[in-house]
Amino acid sequence: MNATPRKWNNETWPIAAAMIQYPNLLPDGRSVQDQSAEEWAATLADIVEAGFTELDPTDSWLRLADLTPSRLESFLALTRSLGLSIPAISTSRRSVIDAVHGDEYLAYGHRVIDTASAIGASAVSFGLFEPLTEAQKQVLWFWTVDGARNPDDPATWQKAVSRIRELGRHAEELGIELSLEMYEDTYLGTADSSVRFVDDVGLDNVGINADLGNLIRLHRPVEHWQQMMAKVAPYAKFWHVKNYTRMEDPASGVIMTHPAPLESGIINYRAAIRMALAHGFSSPFLCEHYGGDGVSVAATNRDYLRRILPR
Repeated sequence: MNATPRKWNNETWPIAAAMIQYPNLLPDGRSVQDQSAEEWAATLADIVEAGFTELDPTDSWLRLADLTPSRLESFLALTRSLGLSIPAISTSRRSVIDAVHGDEYLAYGHRVIDTASAIGASAVSFGLFEPLTEAQKQVLWFWTVDGARNPDDPATWQKAVSRIRELGRHAEELGIELSLEMYEDTYLGTADSSVRFVDDVGLDNVGINADLGNLIRLHRPVEHWQQMMAKVAPYAKFWHVKNYTRMEDPASGVIMTHPAPLESGIINYRAAIRMALAHGFSSPFLCEHYGGDGVSVAATNRDYLRRILPR
């Protein structure tokens, strides 16, 4: 699906910092949405000091699409002053088939696409995963507890396809690519299902966010990362990258995972990226990491990507 020729090298490829380390709600009860530019700057100083020149605000931290025009311009002026560009925007846990908020999230998705176009971002990422359950919030690693599942229902599948196609057509009109995030127990919860879903949507600008980390971290059997990547590589677009160690004991059936830097985890990103490049992958990356100093690990991951990307 990726016919666009590569337009970057290892030094110029957009590799953005995620903001998943930073919550939207502040200790004093305020929202990041309501912070001053000076307060935003204090947070973004971490990103700049880590050496990033690209940022994905990540709407779990700040919903750019819900800022007023003047507030959005204030944020953009700030990022420019800090030497940060925004190559893509990621959404999180705002599924267009959410049983309660699906219509609201569909409208929000259109605003995200318009905002991406207005600020010069080339891609957006959407997913069909829902907010963490109370049980997931109570454990150290939320992925060790099952969360919400997309229903095994053809009508709901078709509703999801129709709504993503609607967003995809809007994005296509504005020259934006739409990347759908792989995530457990959703319609993009396996490589096969992800490919089937994107094929059903049927738009060239709609592809797969090959976030295999979301799957290999699960404490359950999963398809080998190499097999998954081979299937989704022809569809790969804006890509969230993270890695995990994974240990399996066949005798007991125990499976354990833990976040790891890109070069140290079970996914061989040198091989995975080469698979995607062979199919014309030409989209930004987003570095994510859970646990510890996620910003610093993300910076290490960025440097690793720059070492292995084509020169």
